[in-house]
Amino acid sequence: MADSSPQGRGAVRRALKELKDAGYYRVDTIRMPDGTVRSEAHVFDVPQLAPVVPRPAAGERGTGGTVTPPVKDPGEEPTLPDEQIRTAVATLFRVVRSEPRLRLGEAEARTLAPLVARWLEQGSGEAELAHALLPGLPQRMHSPVAILRDRLRRKLPPVRPAAPPASYAECGRCHDPVPRPGICRACAGIGTRTIAVGIGADATPSGVARARAALRGHGRLVTA
Repeated sequence: MADSSPQGRGAVRRALKELKDAGYYRVDTIRMPDGTVRSEAHVFDVPQLAPVVPRPAAGERGTGGTVTPPVKDPGEEPTLPDEQIRTAVATLFRVVRSEPRLRLGEAEARTLAPLVARWLEQGSGEAELAHALLPGLPQRMHSPVAILRDRLRRKLPPVRPAAPPASYAECGRCHDPVPRPGICRACAGIGTRTIAVGIGADATPSGVARARAALRGHGRLVTA
């Protein structure tokens, strides 16, 4: 960022610090499965509240150094905007309200909101969530949150492939549809035109006349 900015590294560093203090920017340290550690930057549209680190009271001995941010587990769910969290929580409450064994508090539902949001982002609705979360529940549940979290992760459907874009082009001379931009085989002189497309009303009278003649020849013409 500093290399592409005329302000220099100091100005960029101060701007990032202001964004971080205001809750719009955060850098997480992530430990990878192979033991290596990397940094991951997050930028938010709405400020995110950071946990408050208590300061030692007067007369108490502090740590004597800077506070090291916690290392994030790659299995943790990402932080979501407030509106997305509210939508996911409301959806989850509607899905489980018919099952008394799945009574959840607001805080418990918010911990499951990132997983529910992933289902919604992939096109699943309340019916799919209910089918995944409600059947076959144990009679006694010590932790409804743990059961719901396991099912939300384990039964998450695969990402649906996007539909391929429609491919359509017109011949540069006769405007018939062709598989790629250019001219059709008939206009290029390397084929014959078997279907007339795009001549509209001009083809209707002759087509009707040919149909009537054919039906008369076979004795099948019926007039209303």
